Amino acid sequence: MGLIKRIANAVVRAGAAPRPRAGRMLYPRVEDTWRDYPADGLTPERLVAILREADSGSVDLAMQLFEQMEEKDAHLHAVANTRRLGLTGLDWRVVSAAEMREGIDRVAADEAAAYCRESLVSLDRWDDILQHLSLAIGRNVAVAELVWEVRDGGHRLVDVVPVDFTRLMFDAVGDVRVVIGKNASDGAMLPPNKFIVHTPHASSGHPMHGGLARVSALSFLGKSFAVKDWLVFAEVFGMPVRIARYEPSASEEEKRELLRMLQSLGSDVAAVFSKAVEVELVESNRGAPRPPFEAMCNFFNREISKAWLGQSLTTETVGETGTFAAAEIHNRVRLDLRQDDIRKEGRTIRRDVLRPLTELKFGRGVPVPYFERKLQQPRDLKSLAEVVSVAVNTLGMRVPTHWAHETLGIPAASAEEAVLNGNETKTGK
Repeated sequence: MGLIKRIANAVVRAGAAPRPRAGRMLYPRVEDTWRDYPADGLTPERLVAILREADSGSVDLAMQLFEQMEEKDAHLHAVANTRRLGLTGLDWRVVSAAEMREGIDRVAADEAAAYCRESLVSLDRWDDILQHLSLAIGRNVAVAELVWEVRDGGHRLVDVVPVDFTRLMFDAVGDVRVVIGKNASDGAMLPPNKFIVHTPHASSGHPMHGGLARVSALSFLGKSFAVKDWLVFAEVFGMPVRIARYEPSASEEEKRELLRMLQSLGSDVAAVFSKAVEVELVESNRGAPRPPFEAMCNFFNREISKAWLGQSLTTETVGETGTFAAAEIHNRVRLDLRQDDIRKEGRTIRRDVLRPLTELKFGRGVPVPYFERKLQQPRDLKSLAEVVSVAVNTLGMRVPTHWAHETLGIPAASAEEAVLNGNETKTGK
């Protein structure tokens, strides 16, 4: 056994975390900007082929399709952004493990939380990375690379870089790999403590089966056909039929000139006719039922809204009947989805970011902090202050000071700041 291997085994036995390589593993390529635009001229057969290809591990075309779907469908873009902004629009925080569990070393847990919080705040693109990871809500996978710097014998997180979706692939068992070179078949395994892999809907089965973009693909295709047919219908049957009656004695040249005038009447809406010519405009849809295209588009829009938001009443109200109470219930369903997104995001960040930060700095015995979103619920602050007063003064409960400040919206004063003293106010001092 070589010396390096003996040292590595000794480190593992001592409980040290695997050391990730410093610097970047993936660098931008010209190929990352290329797109095949698979949504152009998409057919049911082509859609099935793209999804089956993704199931086999090659997700390049599927990711390009999901990206283009949002570009081409304004309704899908709106509901997808609504779902993602419900998550990324909230402030985030790093919570000490001592606040989540009992019986652990509070000093060590608080120190680890403070270190992780400082590390994330120092990253210039951390918020951008969170937005990149939120794309996994639709595509069910998003990957980012952790860039480490070795300094004074330790690892320091200096950057996090998003990985282009076209560089992702899956192996035979569904594990994520990344394409390093120009060959799309040279997907490399992800080293430990080097990548963030967010697959929120892949609790079981293949990771490509749970994304909301895949669920919306059939509705997107049906709506695309409906819009195309609607435009053709509007071009052919939307304009009134122009009819001109001429005298039997009219010459062939006069008939051709009359035809040219009718054609110009469709585009210029102006023409000059003889008094002997009778012109009639007949509306093509008079007395006929409305074409079904708008109803089809609205149906597919509702299906997409249900997939992304769990309801449709807060996005589509035209022609629908509902009450304010029903809208409130539907909005609660959307809040439940947001809570689920928050929980899954926090699980991924804790596993792929906070755990490596903690273990590389303090070792594996230190409790790993938690990543949370600050979900502010509407509260009656006066009633809440009374509850806190009873809990502290009457029941003798131990209420964390930082929680009271955060919940009541009162910032904690520093040691140098002048503060209001309730006792002095009462006594007039």
